Amino acid sequence: MDISYILNELGEDRSQYFNAVSPPIVQTSNFAFDTFEELRNAFANEESAFLYSRGKNPTVDILSKKLAALDGAEDALVFNSGASAIYCSIMANVKSGDHIISIKKPYSWATRLFDNVLTRFGVETTYIDGTKIENFHEAIRPETKIIYLETPNTLTYEIQDLAAVSQLAKSLDIITIVDNSYCTPIYQKPHDFGIDLSLQSGTKYLGGHSDVLAGVLTGSKEMLKKIFNEQLLNTGSGISPFNAWLILRGLRTLPMRLEHISKSTLKVIDYLKKHPKIEKLIFPFDENFPQLELARKQMKGACGLFTIIIKATSHHQIERFTYSLKHFLVAVSWGGHESLILPQAGGLSPEDFDPTIERHRMVRIYIGFEDPEYLISDFEQALEVL
Repeated sequence: MDISYILNELGEDRSQYFNAVSPPIVQTSNFAFDTFEELRNAFANEESAFLYSRGKNPTVDILSKKLAALDGAEDALVFNSGASAIYCSIMANVKSGDHIISIKKPYSWATRLFDNVLTRFGVETTYIDGTKIENFHEAIRPETKIIYLETPNTLTYEIQDLAAVSQLAKSLDIITIVDNSYCTPIYQKPHDFGIDLSLQSGTKYLGGHSDVLAGVLTGSKEMLKKIFNEQLLNTGSGISPFNAWLILRGLRTLPMRLEHISKSTLKVIDYLKKHPKIEKLIFPFDENFPQLELARKQMKGACGLFTIIIKATSHHQIERFTYSLKHFLVAVSWGGHESLILPQAGGLSPEDFDPTIERHRMVRIYIGFEDPEYLISDFEQALEVL
């Protein structure tokens, strides 16, 4: 299916809403019925009927169709945050006594779900180095039900071989879930490699303007029907019509935004790699990235997020460098119009900072829509202060 058709036409039956070019925000809590038969059918099949906007809503439905098509999946669910998508995809597929295999250091709210919530119900998680397929083989138990992936992750960008993991999991009837927030479906399509459930934070590139929270989950109709009925409806974690409309707006420009950010990022990276005060730069498409071959196999691009390791001996140095930057905001997340910086030292007290620990000197950078030369000049003056 052509991406231009998906982003501009799919799901948009304009004759149903006065031939408006932009779909309406159907801001309603519930829907009325003309016959008992219609009401009975809605109660029996809420995943395919407009009954109550906690479940299906026309604005959300248009967005779901587009997101499923972008991922090459049968169906999509849209949540009020990426954390909700993670929570519902996991909780719908485990029971007491089950076992999960997860890559090391996944997104923090996935870790909290595994360590703080699931342990109360007797579900155990084993964390592994996902860069080696043999580690998955060794971690599997008879009670393993889920393999949870995040490729690349969003600090050091380790990658998992999606095809190899999927093949292993399918042979043992294990469900595979991958967080695809870093790439989006534009740069990576996990279902093409056999992954069962692909999720992403729509807050990032899909929205693109740092003004909306959203989470996306795509997969088979059968699996998503189960998650819709057992998790999404019970937790009330579906996206609001207005926020769905904001994501629809963001999708219109998604490819061109990613293309612009990717080109700018490469120019900034080229400058930083040569700077004497940068010890190391980590980016999946960098020539020194240890998994470059696999990155090129699975990903079409790597966009705006990378990490630098600064040559610094103190917590104060990194703080001074961070706040000397005039055109970068110190904030979490990424994918919007604004460039961002997130030093790992920011989560440490000065007493806990250890310059011999590489991670303490890591600084995550996101390149937004600004002109790359504008950002490079900012780095130049801030690194002089360092």
